[in-house]
Amino acid sequence: VILIVGDGMGFSTVTAARIFEGQQRGVDGESNILAWEAFPHLAASKTYSADAQITDSAPSAVAMTTGVKTINDLMGLDHTAKLESCEDQKTKAVTTLWEMAESIGMSTGAVTTATITHATPGATYSHIASRDWESDAAMTPEAIEQGCADIARQLVEMKYGDGLEVAMGGGRQNFLPATMDDPEDEGKKGKRKDGKDLTKAWLNRYGDKGAFVWNLAEFDAIDPATTDHLLGLFEMSHMEYDYDRPKDKGGEPSLAQMAEKAIDILARNPEGFVLMIEGGRVDHGSHAGNAFRTLSDARALNEAVKAVLRKVDLDETLIVVTGDHSHTLTIAGYAKRGNPILGISIGVDDEPLLGLDGKRYTTISFANGPGGQKAGQERRDITMEEATDPDFIQQTLIPMQSETHGGEDLGIYAIGPWSHLFQGTVEENFTFHVMNFASKIGERLSQKQASAQ
Repeated sequence: VILIVGDGMGFSTVTAARIFEGQQRGVDGESNILAWEAFPHLAASKTYSADAQITDSAPSAVAMTTGVKTINDLMGLDHTAKLESCEDQKTKAVTTLWEMAESIGMSTGAVTTATITHATPGATYSHIASRDWESDAAMTPEAIEQGCADIARQLVEMKYGDGLEVAMGGGRQNFLPATMDDPEDEGKKGKRKDGKDLTKAWLNRYGDKGAFVWNLAEFDAIDPATTDHLLGLFEMSHMEYDYDRPKDKGGEPSLAQMAEKAIDILARNPEGFVLMIEGGRVDHGSHAGNAFRTLSDARALNEAVKAVLRKVDLDETLIVVTGDHSHTLTIAGYAKRGNPILGISIGVDDEPLLGLDGKRYTTISFANGPGGQKAGQERRDITMEEATDPDFIQQTLIPMQSETHGGEDLGIYAIGPWSHLFQGTVEENFTFHVMNFASKIGERLSQKQASAQ
């Protein structure tokens, strides 16, 4: 089973990414098709959480990885748990499909362009009373005193099976002690206050069959045939946006490269594997009000999906591509066919379309975010050159420091065994149940538990 998540990738983002990807290749964007749009089965996912109309990434990921809807900011705990309650963290855990798979001898992995301890990848292996507890530095003194572990520690110390075989993304600062220099960023150190070097703990746990890498050269040198457990942490925080990745000092693999390496390692197991692949920074581009980076990272996710399709046998692999929530990105106006999706809106008469204020507007905007006008300010006129600049921040209706998630349904695109179960409008946690049913992981686990008794 391979679950591929475009974080924040609602229908409007998929549409814009389809047009952007085609235009970047010099073909007709409107009639273009992204890799997952060619999948034979599609459902709409209702993403609300147990306590909110509009979810954050933590409960939406938990819904997909455990089949349980929980409250915003919790990971791997049921909806009755209270935020920042160490006691509830210990007693109200819900089991993930990755943990179930480990329990029956399958291989498991998670790769992301966000921190590996972020909400979506973290939901495969962690149970935490606050999604912000990525390291012990972010935890409350009470939680530490009561013996609760942070997300990074839970990854390295995962107790199901022999833990994840592959974990790659950013977030190096959450694994290194505050006294230790970062290997890439001069003058910066880790965040951990407990003195633990969790990269060393990973290597100690897995010995000669384990590896830790932090740059592209080390990543390229990994032999999937001889590496059983791979931890890759390519940035102190999140990995670079795909557009900025070539300028990274240490070098970073692309999401497609990480996906390929992960599959090469996991597929060696005859019992099968479960893998999450997340385009985590699709979400971050939208939060920043920067549609260029939203769409360029969605384009990178498209390349990752194509890489996965080249690697697997679809007769025995269920692939699910979806988002976890939407954003407020809109595509509006009456731009002519072929108009740059990131540009100002040009009509079929080749003249710029104007608002009632007599000023031009872009086809893509956000309902809220950092591009909003402050009180008393007039909306700024925009040129095509400005609008298509990679650093342009889209104009918004409501000024906010960070753009918010959107609450509308989003797509679940599926191919492979039992993918036809994805149809109609379904709850977000339905994704877990299809993956579990298709792989027979729960059935096999029950049989193992029964035989043990």
